[in-house]
Amino acid sequence: MSALSDLEIVAQSISFIFAGYETTSNTLSYIMYTLATHPDAQKKLQQEIDAILPNKAPATYNDLEKIEYLDMVINETLRLYPIGARISRLSKKDAEISGVFIPQNTEVAVPIFLLHRDPKYWPEPEKFCPERFSKENKDRINPYVYMPFGNGPRNCLGMRFALITMKLAVVKIFQNFSVQPCEETEIPLKLSKKLILSPEKPIVLKATSRDGAINEG
Repeated sequence: MSALSDLEIVAQSISFIFAGYETTSNTLSYIMYTLATHPDAQKKLQQEIDAILPNKAPATYNDLEKIEYLDMVINETLRLYPIGARISRLSKKDAEISGVFIPQNTEVAVPIFLLHRDPKYWPEPEKFCPERFSKENKDRINPYVYMPFGNGPRNCLGMRFALITMKLAVVKIFQNFSVQPCEETEIPLKLSKKLILSPEKPIVLKATSRDGAINEG
């Protein structure tokens, strides 16, 4: 396999940015929503951020690795609200899986949203519980029932870029603000049937400055 040319590298970089724009912004909205509706989890996250980054210090890559509860919150939010509600693949050759014959060139759709909320794999699947992804529990999760970025050799190429972007954004927001539901907040969320998992209506929350001011947006 030949190396990518400079032009191909630039093209791929642009694809990363544009493909990750709506998906990342939607996920950040879901993170704000889950934390606004679960204030204990929000407070725990803020305490961990403040302990690792005192005085609102900017986060480095190594700092992000230390904020373990942030990773748990993002993973659980992506379980409840996977941006790709389903993924499709085309079989390259005839195959038989668990007694089911799949002919070559068959489109196989994997229902990510349903897998992530299947009570067979997730106790109380509708409940927001970041502790599912603690160090003690994470290794017990079947990697093929939790696939917010797909899995295998053709999983999302931008996964690491997206996660770092989201972590930096969440840290910066919660260093400076707390979020709460307001009158316009829809609880529970009604989700659209778009290809990219989106709420039917924009998520509206109240943002309170940790220094005292209040904003809504």
